[in-house]
Amino acid sequence: MTNAGGFNGGFGPGGFPPGQGQPGGQPPHVPPQWHNQPAPVCVRHPDRPTLLTCQRCGQPNCPECLRPATVGFQCVDCVARGQREVREVRGLGGGRQRSAPIVTYALIAINVAVFAITVAMAGSVAYNDTSKLFKDSSLLPLAVADGEVWRIVTSGFLHFGPIHLLVNMLALWIVGRDVEIILGRSRYLAVYFASILGGSAAVMMFQNVLSQTAGASGAIFGLFGAQAVILLRIRQSPGPVLTVIALNVFISITLPGISLMGHLGGLAAGVLSTAGILFGPQWLGIGTKPGATPRAVQWGIVLAVIFASLAMIVVRALQLRAQYGL
Repeated sequence: MTNAGGFNGGFGPGGFPPGQGQPGGQPPHVPPQWHNQPAPVCVRHPDRPTLLTCQRCGQPNCPECLRPATVGFQCVDCVARGQREVREVRGLGGGRQRSAPIVTYALIAINVAVFAITVAMAGSVAYNDTSKLFKDSSLLPLAVADGEVWRIVTSGFLHFGPIHLLVNMLALWIVGRDVEIILGRSRYLAVYFASILGGSAAVMMFQNVLSQTAGASGAIFGLFGAQAVILLRIRQSPGPVLTVIALNVFISITLPGISLMGHLGGLAAGVLSTAGILFGPQWLGIGTKPGATPRAVQWGIVLAVIFASLAMIVVRALQLRAQYGL
């Protein structure tokens, strides 16, 4: 124990002021310049003499104002300053990386809630598509051309019966969580939204104008594509994901009533959006262009994908209006 002889102020055994002690039972650090000087006092409590110092700033602090650190003890001010200086963990795409995929959970909750509303309105679980909400919100190319443009988004939150809902929500829960954690919440949501629009654009362009389309599968195919791009980015084989995509495309072709165009359109939008986020700055040589930032490039490419889908929808709507005299 360091000898505190030469200090004034009624120090107890071991050189501590009465009622004080070194945190953790460690000997106090006494700077040489303090020997034979008046007792220092805590910088936060001037009425408390102390021999203890902060390992970071070196100022005297009483035990109440010190916190254990990796080496020694630090005052509360230095601890707070150190926490502010810690860099935030970010994912591959530059977004904030968080452990809880709350956007995925929120999307699942919205889809389930909308399904419950359609069931209540229709009075049937199996035939919820007879509800007014379903009829007014599903994707009908002619209705979109007639001005009901909200259908290109709302259709992505409707499902034909409980099995359709269960399959899509299970896929979203499995794939969406990982993609959200890696991309970050805002970029993940942007890819999801772009995939919905991509699926709607493909349905408008290539599917029967009288067909009724609904479901989150276009967005989920976009997330499958996003996962494949992520695996390429971390230099892992995308083989398993590509196998799942190929299997689902085969099912879309062989089983009636499944929108192949909606799936392929969502897949294309998801791949392009995620590639723009993870590879866009590198492909465009962002480091050689003054004033440009990786984030601006990423969002620029995602917005380009969204606007391209909207442009396809507008062009097709104008064609249908001219063709059917709407």
